[in-house]
Amino acid sequence: MTPLEIKKDIFWVGAVDFDNRDFHGYSLSPQGSTYNAYLIKDEKNVLFDTVSAHCATTLLCRLAKVLPPERVDYIVCNHLEPDHAGALKAVVERCKPEKIFCSKLGLQSMAGYFDISNWPVQVVSNGEEICIGKRTITFVETRMLHWPDSMVSYIKEDRLLISNDAFGQNIASTERFADQWNPYALAQAVKEYYYNIVLPYSPQVLKVLPLVESLDIDMIAPDHGLIHRGQESVRLILDMYRTLAEQKPQKRAVIIYDTMWHSTEKMAAAIISGLEEQGVPVRLMSLKENHHSAVMSEIAQCGAVIVGSPTHNNTYLPLVGAMLTYMKGLRPQNRIGGAFGSFGWSGEAPKQIYEWLSSMGWDMPVDALRQKWSPDMECYKAAHAMGATIAKALIAKCEG
Repeated sequence: MTPLEIKKDIFWVGAVDFDNRDFHGYSLSPQGSTYNAYLIKDEKNVLFDTVSAHCATTLLCRLAKVLPPERVDYIVCNHLEPDHAGALKAVVERCKPEKIFCSKLGLQSMAGYFDISNWPVQVVSNGEEICIGKRTITFVETRMLHWPDSMVSYIKEDRLLISNDAFGQNIASTERFADQWNPYALAQAVKEYYYNIVLPYSPQVLKVLPLVESLDIDMIAPDHGLIHRGQESVRLILDMYRTLAEQKPQKRAVIIYDTMWHSTEKMAAAIISGLEEQGVPVRLMSLKENHHSAVMSEIAQCGAVIVGSPTHNNTYLPLVGAMLTYMKGLRPQNRIGGAFGSFGWSGEAPKQIYEWLSSMGWDMPVDALRQKWSPDMECYKAAHAMGATIAKALIAKCEG
């Protein structure tokens, strides 16, 4: 339970959850996650955020190796979601802080989770500063990034931004810094986190980025995963967030599908050939074999998303329905869509998928492709043409 000094008198005292496999509905297998908490030693000792409830003992043990928990003067709650505030009650009972700081909406969250009638809670406003001795903490509200209560804490003397859920990743490791990690694996983890958690709030990200860039920062310490230290690492994560938030179309496609007797699967293969013929790379993802969060991570680099399902009980298969619901909630933008599927009797699924994708504001250059019974040569030709048409539309969108 060793703490780590990340800057002079500033310590990581969080917890690594190697066994966590589900995070807000997306799969962490085989990675796990990290709940980061930070302690600043000054005239006033300040703890920033806590950890999940089942890791409370770990946090208190790490904290105790820096100073007795009773010497924590202030607790800052940048975000009250249970993975960051689940241990708050245990920590408050042990530390008995003078003050607990949170945003206005954070107070509502805190009161919703805990009995705070005897807690010394103080609401801070956007831009408010408090002096803790040699240092000043500036609180900046970042509402809907990704909760209404979210804020970040900036310590200008240390050029440090404690950023709660922003700029984090789900990485379970005893290494603490992003520059210690494989760059490709780090980029993949950032993309997975963004496209499964932050994506709906991309407009807010684009508003917050200029503010963050205006600050003098050489370290960003998120509440999940690895810490970004040094100008190069900070610049890398900010640029990555801007790229992810802008959602500019990319010349790559993904076909996601479920199939019953392989007819829809065969149609997918013909669509692939049409995309490939036009020079558009494509990945085929069966929903029986790929978790919906893995599909969203793939969509991060795809400008075209084509969805297929046979018709079952007058609608699409359950895994397709779950994927469509999950995807729509995350609100990916600037995509080209397509819908296809086979049927034996009624054949509603492709049209329903088409309407669902259209309702997300996507460009739909081809009507839903339907095939009764098994695909024949005419069906394969139509599927090939569908892939080619979507590819051409995607190339035009990327070049436009």
